[in-house]
Amino acid sequence: MNTDAADGSAPDTDRSRLYPRVTSFRFRRGTLTPGQQRNWETLWPRLGRDLRTGPDRADEPPLEAAEWFGRQAPLIVEVGSGTGISTAAMAEAEPDADVVAVEVYQPGLAQLVGLVDRAGLTNVRMVRGDATVVLSELIGPDTLAGVRVFFPDPWPKSRHHKRRFLQSGTIELIADRLKPGGVLHIATDHADYALWIAELLATQRPDRPHVVPLTFDSPILLDRPTTKFEGRAQEEGREVNEFVYVKPHPKPTRTETREDDA
Repeated sequence: MNTDAADGSAPDTDRSRLYPRVTSFRFRRGTLTPGQQRNWETLWPRLGRDLRTGPDRADEPPLEAAEWFGRQAPLIVEVGSGTGISTAAMAEAEPDADVVAVEVYQPGLAQLVGLVDRAGLTNVRMVRGDATVVLSELIGPDTLAGVRVFFPDPWPKSRHHKRRFLQSGTIELIADRLKPGGVLHIATDHADYALWIAELLATQRPDRPHVVPLTFDSPILLDRPTTKFEGRAQEEGREVNEFVYVKPHPKPTRTETREDDA
């Protein structure tokens, strides 16, 4: 089906869906320890949410963050939280922000549930499912104070590059969901993926939702703890590349400028 408008661009109403679908997406299963299983059964209903799956699923209802967290606070989405070490540490260091961690791997989420419980954190919630669905269906435009994408799967083989989470469509989707001044923070230890990301960021369309390099103090925490994964990368000589970008504030219209000068 051709969705192009007469000027060659896609209609605005369809832009949020122009992200690459990971066609092999599925829940990653693993064995939970007895303690993780208890945490999952007792705490997940309060701290977590499972996305619907299957070809006939309906769209997800919007995320009511204020209701879920019990307060109004800057909202950050972390894509691919893994075992949650960074998630919990950064949430503890930034208690005035609320964090939604998105992951498909149940043991990783179960570990994060335990970390949240033991630390008494009240500003972390979790979603099990596809991050593109979270961003396109649960989150509205101009909503997020930040999006974190730490060490996404690099899918190193050329034929698998289409499965990488970060594509031009997802960068635009993230930019659309960020508030003006909201931050996109990416980290990767895969050299080819770093080049890929740099190219995506350098070739954004300025007439569409986009992000630019951060040149002022970040409104959200940027300091990440060094995880075992990252420590192993450093031991093996793999450099960690970070990208910190921000959604620009809209430029005032001529009418607004004339009114300000009046």
